[in-house]
Amino acid sequence: MPERKPVAELTRRKRGARRDVLEGEMQEAIRRFLPSEAFGLLGKSCVTDVRPGDHVERTMTILFSDIRDFTPLSERMSPAENFDFINAYFRRMEPVFVRHNGIIDKYMGDAVMALFPTGPDDAVHCALEMLQRLNGFNNALKRKSGQAPIRIGIGLNTGLTMLGVVGGRAHLESTVISDAVNLAARIETLTKSYGTPLLISEHTYYGTRNIGHHDTRFIDRVKVKGKEQPQSVYEVFDADPPLLREAKRRTKGLFEEALARYHMKEVPAAMDLLAQCLAEAPDDTAAQVYRARCERFMKTGVHESSGEFDLAIEWSPAVAVGHEEIDDQHRALFDFVKGLVEAIQKTHNLSEIRAAISFLDNYVAEHFTAEEKLMAEHDYPFLPLQIAEHQRFVDRFGKFKEEIRKGFRTRRNFLLFHAQILLIDWVVNHTSKLDRHFGRYLKRAETGR
Repeated sequence: MPERKPVAELTRRKRGARRDVLEGEMQEAIRRFLPSEAFGLLGKSCVTDVRPGDHVERTMTILFSDIRDFTPLSERMSPAENFDFINAYFRRMEPVFVRHNGIIDKYMGDAVMALFPTGPDDAVHCALEMLQRLNGFNNALKRKSGQAPIRIGIGLNTGLTMLGVVGGRAHLESTVISDAVNLAARIETLTKSYGTPLLISEHTYYGTRNIGHHDTRFIDRVKVKGKEQPQSVYEVFDADPPLLREAKRRTKGLFEEALARYHMKEVPAAMDLLAQCLAEAPDDTAAQVYRARCERFMKTGVHESSGEFDLAIEWSPAVAVGHEEIDDQHRALFDFVKGLVEAIQKTHNLSEIRAAISFLDNYVAEHFTAEEKLMAEHDYPFLPLQIAEHQRFVDRFGKFKEEIRKGFRTRRNFLLFHAQILLIDWVVNHTSKLDRHFGRYLKRAETGR
């Protein structure tokens, strides 16, 4: 007969198995309240290993979204109906984030903030699927209660972030610290101003590998509190109703030239172009917004612009990296870009502009090579990001050169507008953010702190 195990040993095994089950259930319960994926980015396999001050620095895309006009809607509901409504909405949206490698950082009433460490492509695809699933949610609402459809706004931005753990003894939570978060939140609020559901920053626009596969157009430039340099914002309209989407495609060139004319204060010309856009796409809310701005300008003389278009690019200590060689190169880069812009403004001689372009072309190649070599020598962890950013400038510059070739004599102000959003914005933003980050990295390496 088989030997019977002592009762005490069997009891210990049962207790151990039960303890394992309880610990597993506890970990699962914790994961429902805390984003365990975020702790994974911190190199922690279990939430119990997390401590205040744990952090990691990396590039991420931040998504903000909320429901339009939710407050008056919620006032017509009981507390129980409010929570049922919100939970039904998030139950439909939550799997979309999971599918696209998003990490839900927090729910804020009817709003959500999510992180995408895998890149802006995932964030853009997630946002578009959210808008698609919203149609199903609205259909279900109509069948159930006859309620009018809800609308949402989504804003995306990409940048360097610090993800870490904050709190005290009684409560911990993960959080993201970065001005990239502030810009994402600001862009989400702009969806209300332009009546469009999805806006992205220029950082997300140029960071998305397959942005050409999406329907996009320039919308505006915005300033964020505490930052001097405006940021360009783009609309992604893949999820628009088919007829409106096709109309926006047809009028994209007209629309973007109208915005260029408006921002360069050629308001009557902008009004004519916007009228042509709205004749083709009467439901284009962004075109309606700009037409209203033009009409107010004609009445009041007040020019409404979220970001300045002054074509100014002056070196200042605010963008200094703190490394003599790089700072000298950046001063020269600012001067060469400024020289190109002045050549477009002042000369009718295309050969002079081509000479300025050729000089800038050669300098950029030398500067980027030297900078990347220095970063490699110091094992800078964000060297791949810098290389990608340098390539984006090369791509932008190539696009700008092609625009000059096609329309220098007839579209001078349109080219100056594109000089601002394609060249000047990149140079100022890049040197004041990523290059200064490298400067701080060098300083820490030298001081050991």
